[in-house]
Amino acid sequence: MRAGYAVGALAGALVLMATTAGCSTDPAKADSPKGSAAASAGAGGGSGDAAPAVSAASIAIEPANGTTGVKPNGAVKVSAANGKLTSVKVTGPDGTEVPGEITADGTGWSPKAGLAVSTAYTVDALAEDAKGVVTNARSTFTTLTPEKEAGTTDNIADNGTYGVGMIVSVRFDRSVKNKDAVEAGITFETSDGTTVRGHWFGDKRLDFRPENYWNPGTKVTIHYKLKNVETAPGVYGDVNKDEPFTIGRSQISTVDVSTHKMAVVRDGQQVDTVEFTAGKPGYDTWNGVMVVEAKEGTTRMTSAGVTKEGSGDEYDLVVPHAMRLTDSGTYVHGNSWSAGVIGRSNGSHGCIGVTDTKSGSASAPAGKLYDSSLVGDVFKVVNSKGKVVDPSNGLSGWNTPWAQW
Repeated sequence: MRAGYAVGALAGALVLMATTAGCSTDPAKADSPKGSAAASAGAGGGSGDAAPAVSAASIAIEPANGTTGVKPNGAVKVSAANGKLTSVKVTGPDGTEVPGEITADGTGWSPKAGLAVSTAYTVDALAEDAKGVVTNARSTFTTLTPEKEAGTTDNIADNGTYGVGMIVSVRFDRSVKNKDAVEAGITFETSDGTTVRGHWFGDKRLDFRPENYWNPGTKVTIHYKLKNVETAPGVYGDVNKDEPFTIGRSQISTVDVSTHKMAVVRDGQQVDTVEFTAGKPGYDTWNGVMVVEAKEGTTRMTSAGVTKEGSGDEYDLVVPHAMRLTDSGTYVHGNSWSAGVIGRSNGSHGCIGVTDTKSGSASAPAGKLYDSSLVGDVFKVVNSKGKVVDPSNGLSGWNTPWAQW
C-alpha cells in the first residue's frame, strides 16, 4: 500500500509539473513567442499548443530578392502596410550602411544617396503592427555594371595654384542629358565659404566659377562623385575623386586698346605699365574679360583660318612667351617684329603683342609679364572696336552676368 501510494503521488507530481510549465517536447515549439502557447493554455486549459502570434504588418521591398542590373538611383523602396517600419538597413558587401530615413508616418523608407554601380546590397527591414507584434523581411540585389561611360576631364592639376580669375571647365566625351544630376555630382569645398556655381555650354561642357573673382589664398577642393550618376540613358560617369587646388595672389591687367598701354595690378597695387599692339582694323581684339587658360611658352602661329589665302596678309611665326586667352587663338605674346607700332598703334591680327626678342628674353617686357603670370590671371580688354568675347571662348565666362550663370 505504501509503495503504491508513493508511485501514484510521484505520477501526480509529474503531471502537475507538465501542466504548470506549459512546455512542449517538440523542439520546434520550444521557443514559442510570448503570448502564443502559454496564453492558449491559460485561457482554455486545452491539451494542444497554440500557434505563434502573427503580425498584421507586412513589408514590401523593391527591388525584389535576387534582382540584378538595378539602377543606382531611385530603385530602392521599402514600405509597410497595416503597421509601421521600425528599422531599415541597406548594406553593401563591406557592411557599410546606405544612409536613408523612414517617413514620418512609418510607412516608407528611401535612401538619401545613390548606390554604387556593380555592387551587391542587402536590405533588412522590421515593422510592427498596432499590437506591437513584429515582422521582418530581407532582399538582396545587385546594381548594374555600366556598359557605357562618359569620360570626364577638367583643366585643374592636383594641388595647382591659379589666378583669381580661374574658371574650372569640365568636359565630357559624350553628350550629357541629365544635367542636373551631373551638376549635383560635382561639388566645391572652399576654405572661405565661397559659393561656386556651374553653367553649361552645350551638352559636353560644364564650367564653374564664383560670383566674383576668387579671394587670394583660397583653398578649394572639387569633389567628383559621378560614377553612380546616369549622365544620359544607359551612360554613367567615370570618376569619383577629390581634386584640391589653391588660388594664388591677385593679378588683373587692364588692356586699353585706345592708349596701347596695359595696367598690371597685383593685390590691389599697380606694379607695371606695359606697352602693346593689339588687333588692327578688320582683326580687332575682343573686348571683355579673358583669362589665361595656358602658358604655352614658344608657340608657332599661322594665319590658317585667320586671313584669306593670297591676301598678302598671311603669316607663319614662332613667337615666345605665349599665353593663350581664347580657344579661337587670342594670345598675349612676345613680339620682336613690330617695334615701330608697339605702344603707338594696332597692327596685330587680334593678339596682344608685347616687346620681346626673337627667341624671347626674360628681361624683356613680354618675358617679365610671362614670368609674373599664372594660369587663371585676368586680362580685361577695353576700348577695342571688336565685339565682347563669347563667354564660351576660352575661360571667358566672367562676361556672363551672375544672374544668368
